Amino acid sequence: MISRRLERVNELLLREISSYVLENQPPDTGLLTFTAVKTTDDLMSARVFYSVLGSDAEKARADEALHRMKFELTRSMRRLESLKRIPVLEFVWDDTPARAARINELIQQIHTDESPAAPKRRKPPEGK
Repeated sequence: MISRRLERVNELLLREISSYVLENQPPDTGLLTFTAVKTTDDLMSARVFYSVLGSDAEKARADEALHRMKFELTRSMRRLESLKRIPVLEFVWDDTPARAARINELIQQIHTDESPAAPKRRKPPEGK
């Protein structure tokens, strides 16, 4: 079970990373979204999960931009008084939004492929 302190650190890092990248993101990187931060128990390293809405080229440029920003980002977070140490950041591609979109697409396809209703049966003629 994750401790409350670790949850707060993850939330703080997510907020600070998102804010910094939003201000310094190159315009050709697509829509970059940070989905989660998972910090180790010793607070020495953190995995930052992100996704990009855009073309494959924009995804590649976003990945390059994040790795170029890592040093400056870490340096800018040193001003945070609530953390004694700034964890080493590792950016990890998160394909959860893409998988969720694919599942949604499949569900929609199932709904459109189904027939509207089962055909009604004719009543047998009465009286004979």
